[in-house]
Amino acid sequence: MAESERAKMAAGEWYTCMDDELEALRGVAAGAVFEHNSLAPRQRGNIGPALQDLLGGAGEGARIEAPFHCAYGFNIFLGDGVFLNAGCIILDTASVRIGKGTLLGPNVQIYCAEHHREAAGRQAGLEVARPVEIGANAWIGGSAVILGGISIGEGAIVGAGAVVTRDVPANMTVVGNPARAVKRG
Repeated sequence: MAESERAKMAAGEWYTCMDDELEALRGVAAGAVFEHNSLAPRQRGNIGPALQDLLGGAGEGARIEAPFHCAYGFNIFLGDGVFLNAGCIILDTASVRIGKGTLLGPNVQIYCAEHHREAAGRQAGLEVARPVEIGANAWIGGSAVILGGISIGEGAIVGAGAVVTRDVPANMTVVGNPARAVKRG
């Protein structure tokens, strides 16, 4: 029996995102995201019940402001006290782990999917999923973009609008497009 596209995605292999099972999973995520984004803040609490059921894990006191968007949800793991401000987008085709106490500003975008470099591959929906790991107590400024396969160390700062294309060591501050170091600690 051929390996499923979901299994290929989870294994970090090339897979096609135009697959019935993956489409159904994205539909489940879309419903949970819609419910979260539609609830009044008092009803939603830190993380709405639909997202609580969807996410891979959310630590104590983790909070997601609306609006929020994710591709699947089950690949997202938030540590204690993580805060995602309004407009965050996480395209979690692979694992996205955000360490305790980390703050994401408004409109931060995390993209795990890397599309095929050839037009025919893109037209066929071929992509590969790359995980993202953000250490504890990091600060990701508003509208920053983090590409798949990136690791951001504990205590690091990513400036607003930065495009992170390379790993960021612990306690490093990076800014710009592509993001470059400006100082340590």
